[in-house]
Amino acid sequence: MNPLAPVDGPEGATAFYRDGQAMRSRSVSAIVLSALVDVPPLPLRLLADWEREITHKLALEPGDVEALPLARARMRWPDYGLCVQAAADWTRTLGLHDLLASSEVALMACRGARYHHDGAQYGGAAFCNLFLSEDRAQDLYFPLSGQRIGLRRGTVVLFDTGQPHGVIARHATGFAPGDFAPTADCSQAFLTWELPLSQPALTQVLGIRFDTARTTAALLDVEQVWHEAAPGEVCPNTGRWLATGPQLD
Repeated sequence: MNPLAPVDGPEGATAFYRDGQAMRSRSVSAIVLSALVDVPPLPLRLLADWEREITHKLALEPGDVEALPLARARMRWPDYGLCVQAAADWTRTLGLHDLLASSEVALMACRGARYHHDGAQYGGAAFCNLFLSEDRAQDLYFPLSGQRIGLRRGTVVLFDTGQPHGVIARHATGFAPGDFAPTADCSQAFLTWELPLSQPALTQVLGIRFDTARTTAALLDVEQVWHEAAPGEVCPNTGRWLATGPQLD
C-alpha cells in the first residue's frame, strides 16, 4: 500500500484510546450538533489583548491553533460567566445535565485551521466549542460528512474529537493559507471543553459504540485513529483520509 494513498469515504473510522491502563476502541461519530446562543459582546480591552497575544507572542501562522491565557482573560472579561452559562444551558437541552460544568475548559485562538482530527490526543473525549469572535466569513467544516457551520459570536458546536474538521473561508471547501493572510482580520477565539465519553448521556447523544476492534486495541500502546482498518491521518488541505501505515488483519 502506498503510505500516502488517499482513502475515500466517511465510514469506517475507529478511535483507539487509553482507558486507565488498557487500550480500547470505539466508533467515530459523524454527528455534529450546533446552535447559536446569546453571548454578550466582548470588551474592547480584552479583544485588543487577544490580538496582541495572537500577533506578537503566539505569532500564529495560517492554520495554527494555539491556547490563549484563560486566567488573564477572565480578569478583563466581566461576562465570562454568562458565556459559560449559555453553553452549559445548551448542553442541558441535549440531556447532558451538568457535564459541561465538571469538564476541563481552555481558551483557544486560530487563524483558520488546517483539516485535522484530535483523536490521537483526546480519543476518550468529545469537544464542545463556543466561538467568541464576530462573523469573519469563516466556517467550521467537516469534510467527510459535508457539514458546514458558519462561525460568529455565540456559535456553539459539539462533535467527536476523531472526526476530521477545519476552519476555512466561507467560499472554500479546502484550506488555503492565502485566505488567512497576516494583514487580514481573520483570527478566531473560542472556549473549548473536553467532555469525557465515559458519560453515557454523551455517548448516547453522539451514537458512539465501544470495543469495536478489541483485537487491534490489544496490540497498540498509543492513542490513534484508524480508517478502513489502517492507521490514518487527514490531508491538511482537503480533509481526506490518508493511509499512513500497513493494514493489520
